Amino acid sequence: MLAALAAIGPFSIDTYLPAFPAIGRALGASPVAVQQTLTAYLLPFAAMMLWHGALADAFGRRRVLLWAYALYALASWFCVFAASIEALWLGRALQGLSAGAGMVVGRAIVRDVLDGPAAQRLMAHIGMMFAVAPAVAPVLGGWVQTFFGWHAVFVFLALYGAVLVAAIWRYLPETLPREARQSLRPLPLLRAYGEVFSHRGFLALAAALALNFNGFFIYILSAPAFLIGHLGVSPQGFLWLFGPAMAGMVLGNYVSARLAGATSSRRTIVLGFAIMTAAAAANVAINLAMAPHLPWSVLPIAIYVIGMAVAMPSLSIRILDLFPQRRGLISSCQGVTQTGINALTASLLAPLAWGSTLTLALAMAGFLLLGFAAFVLRASSRLPAVALTREQDQQQR
Repeated sequence: MLAALAAIGPFSIDTYLPAFPAIGRALGASPVAVQQTLTAYLLPFAAMMLWHGALADAFGRRRVLLWAYALYALASWFCVFAASIEALWLGRALQGLSAGAGMVVGRAIVRDVLDGPAAQRLMAHIGMMFAVAPAVAPVLGGWVQTFFGWHAVFVFLALYGAVLVAAIWRYLPETLPREARQSLRPLPLLRAYGEVFSHRGFLALAAALALNFNGFFIYILSAPAFLIGHLGVSPQGFLWLFGPAMAGMVLGNYVSARLAGATSSRRTIVLGFAIMTAAAAANVAINLAMAPHLPWSVLPIAIYVIGMAVAMPSLSIRILDLFPQRRGLISSCQGVTQTGINALTASLLAPLAWGSTLTLALAMAGFLLLGFAAFVLRASSRLPAVALTREQDQQQR
């Protein structure tokens, strides 16, 4: 269920991409206007990511998820009946407000009920299933659009949201007891955000996780230039990148799950960094030694993703353990940090790197070095975790 909650994000983005031309024709909108439906979704998605966790800390995990996906289902039905591109923008914005709740609150739920190896194992299993969503969603959306039209894609998303609401109502217990809930009063809440974003341990671990991911994400952002421009792949051949990456994500999370309990989380993270380092070094060496060609130009990327996925569950759990009384809020802060670094990479760094396969390989290595430096900074600082309890909030007020 937690994997299905997290996967609604990529499904909301990727499922309707094949329907772009049909949407433009039906609503009399230009390709640029249709493209803006993605922006209308992503901006509220990023903004609300900062608040889903705080709301879940205050009202409970289950209630926030129920309201979020009820809104998501209604927003998807609104998109079904949109008669103009402006109405579709509004429907997509409402989807964005609610879709990120599962990813943020789901991480907190894992740590609410499990710790140690069990938490790492469940995080890895969620990651394995989540990795399949970006590959399955556009294929599924293409078939739905072909047979039933673009409206049916949003009918599918509405049903997805409704099924999640029913499953949460029937099967998901509340994992945050009332006595552990936190205040939503503005001053204590702002103080809590300040504590998180000024905590060196949080900044180091969140940066390590985000920078590791961006070593791979820069290839996603540069996919047209990398695959079509440098490797000569047809527009239908994007599976050359996304297929191995998906397989690497599944394999890496499987390894992380198998290592849970058999070795420490620190050793698991170090193993992940070792795999990423070998892949990044091989990537640079291959691009120095030979002209870009398949499959050698994509093989190091897949190996890098394996290492990234090995380290990711343990890094996420370490972040959640820094603020045990506000796991929802810190999960939100982690998501915002990830989104912010992703946005910086997309807007500034990817255009500088996609000029050649060598510059992309060097960018991957640079992100990895920065991520490793951030992890070493956290490991050497040994800062104590901060727990913002309700009693502390009352004393400060």
